[in-house]
Amino acid sequence: MRIYHAEHYDDMSRKAANILSAQVILKPASVLGLSTGSTPVGLYRQLAEWYRKGDVDFSGVTTVNLDEYQGLAPDDPQSYARFMRENFFDHINVKRENTHLPDGLAADAERECARYEAILRDSGGLDMLLLGIGHNGHIGFNEPGGAFEKGTHLVTLTQSTIEANQRFFPSADDVPRHAYTMGIRSIMQARTIVVVVSGASKAGIVRRAFAGPVTPEVPASVLQLHNNVILVGDREAMKQLRIEN
Repeated sequence: MRIYHAEHYDDMSRKAANILSAQVILKPASVLGLSTGSTPVGLYRQLAEWYRKGDVDFSGVTTVNLDEYQGLAPDDPQSYARFMRENFFDHINVKRENTHLPDGLAADAERECARYEAILRDSGGLDMLLLGIGHNGHIGFNEPGGAFEKGTHLVTLTQSTIEANQRFFPSADDVPRHAYTMGIRSIMQARTIVVVVSGASKAGIVRRAFAGPVTPEVPASVLQLHNNVILVGDREAMKQLRIEN
């Protein structure tokens, strides 16, 4: 695992954006796995700025997002499809037909999961996957206690995840209770995984994920078993991390 220490959120965003932009520059037809949430917003903003300057071209890129809420239409203000458009896709030249998210309105959940796995397979696999970590250690919506061997599946969100996401909705009652997510098996098949973390509230889970035992109770801990993980975190998020070589 490679670790990049950043001074603050903006520094973390720029360092991580450098890694993703280098991937696209070196392989213009890269398949990128992307995530949502507050942590990658600065990274997306930096990539969009470099695109406007002509430093990076996304026209050949394919993107496959980690997850989507079940029951939300793509234009719903809280859907991840809309998040990606507003925070990234609308600001770069990626082809819309090459951007993929689970269909939150799919009538058949099992068929939707199979469709998404087929997208991952037919794309040739993820060259680089961007991840954040939830306060309970989830990656994507793979919650504590889940099985490591799952592919894309429908999950029931834990109360802690519902509470963490409540800030994006009028109330906790409005947060969807289910979501589609890439499974741990799908995540671990990415060739390179970039993890971004920011803020003191993530310090404890960063320590447990990367310096504790590998356990389904901390889903992100499985990343210790991947052979090409890059961790980019700011000072506050990394302050408890001590890894013995």
